Amino acid sequence: PAVVLRSRSPLTEAAPETRAGQWNTEEDADAAPVVSRFQPRRTPGPQMDLMSNHSPSELFLLFFAADTVKTICDNTNRYAAKNQANGKKYKWAELDTEELYRFFGLLIYMSLVQLPSVQDYWRQNHFLSVPTPAKVMTRDRFRTIMWNLHPSNPEEDVKNDKKKRTPGYDKLSRLRPVYDDILNACQAYYQLKRELAVDERMVPTKAKTGMTQYMKDKPTKWGIKLFVLAESSSGYTVNFSLHTGKTHTASEHGLSYDMVMKLIQPSYLGTGYHIYMDNFYTSPTLFKDLASKMFGACGTYRESRKGCPKGRPSALTKKSGRGSVRWIREGPVVFVKWMDTREVSVCSTIHPAFSGETVQRRVKNEVKRWIVKDIPCPTPVMAYNKYMGGVDLSDQLIQYYSAQRKTYRWYKTMLMHLVDIATANAYILHQELCKAKGVKPMTHKDFNVEMASQLCSVDMAGVPRRKAAEHIPVPISAQQIARNGRLQCRHCLRVNKVRKDTQWKCEGCDVPLCLLIDRNCFTKPLSQTTLKSIDEVDDDTTLTLL
Repeated sequence: PAVVLRSRSPLTEAAPETRAGQWNTEEDADAAPVVSRFQPRRTPGPQMDLMSNHSPSELFLLFFAADTVKTICDNTNRYAAKNQANGKKYKWAELDTEELYRFFGLLIYMSLVQLPSVQDYWRQNHFLSVPTPAKVMTRDRFRTIMWNLHPSNPEEDVKNDKKKRTPGYDKLSRLRPVYDDILNACQAYYQLKRELAVDERMVPTKAKTGMTQYMKDKPTKWGIKLFVLAESSSGYTVNFSLHTGKTHTASEHGLSYDMVMKLIQPSYLGTGYHIYMDNFYTSPTLFKDLASKMFGACGTYRESRKGCPKGRPSALTKKSGRGSVRWIREGPVVFVKWMDTREVSVCSTIHPAFSGETVQRRVKNEVKRWIVKDIPCPTPVMAYNKYMGGVDLSDQLIQYYSAQRKTYRWYKTMLMHLVDIATANAYILHQELCKAKGVKPMTHKDFNVEMASQLCSVDMAGVPRRKAAEHIPVPISAQQIARNGRLQCRHCLRVNKVRKDTQWKCEGCDVPLCLLIDRNCFTKPLSQTTLKSIDEVDDDTTLTLL
């Protein structure tokens, strides 16, 4: 038999390949993986003129465009007519886009000024009285719009309901027209930066629908679950998918795999993005398939997941010291375990296992006193903690000023959540535009206040704005004739200090003004000092002859 010669020299450090099948430590070198080049479909950032001024309402209208709002109005009018035909007893006038924008503005206003009930916003001569809602629309009109708000065509709903328990049934049919428009707008007006996060979001509701979920570990335990893709740095929501429950077709890789692949689309993203996710989604199969499509991935993982290493030699134990690191590389995926207060398991196709980073932790020294100590931290763990919070940041922006109102119709709850997504994304666009111009952005509260004011057509002083088309010269009616069929021109009296009688007045402001060839007071700029009794006219309003 051959004789095996053994060296008596001290053992040298083993290369990573000599530990195949075993856990390596932080002292073992790991080669950095080849990362795909970042090639976004468009230049990252807002996809609009960066130097132009965009008001809060204009940014909101990017998501709820006139066509989308017109669809909601038409379907709401159809639904109201159907309800009245079925015997509902209330007054209904045709809903138009301008009025629906004011309705959305009131929802945002109510998120800023919170009162116990909707009726309190219209209560008069009371400690809780607020003046703005009554200037926008009446209480009964607001309530009837809320009762009849319907994004889809009622006739199409009846046809779809007949397909229940068949593959052709669309559970989102009552939301579909608006859902698709908002989703397309989120992707059209912003190109994401490289780091993205995938996570769930719960929209609170207890509506009796097959889509309502109960998640005991979430702050919102009952609700409709959305799978969301958001930018890690800003929280911009670019894609989302509403979980509708079990499907008629079996999934080869499971729900979590399918949701990530559905949210990550190179058609609007490009390639080279880094996707961060938690252990609900992470699997070696998903990470390798993402790598084949030129996407990097990083996330915590469960040892029970198929393909994840377990039962290997040299693993961490309960007695392992804080800061201990173990890792195994299998192709493009590196699996890392790190001992903090408890064991943390992360895998990645982007990072090396350990690059020398440290974090500070409070530990007890030899004399049982607390001290701050630097301990090693794996590179994937550092990156995960930095970039995983994109969806949480989006949730935070939404929860500060949420337009949600209590309703038992799930599609109304989801429509108001789409309003929340639009307001949060509009504010993020405002921040990015201000950063590009080098100016300080508004605070989140001030941005929403101005947005609500503009949507409600009420200025910041609480005065309703008049349309230019309403300032039309009309003859003074017989009931208002003061002397020989004329009244005193308000502009001549207050500005020129002379008395001039006129037979004409402004229809919108009910103000007498001269309308002659050589003296046309309708073209003069009018101020609050000039028209002290007319609150509706703005400081810089000019009445023009139409």
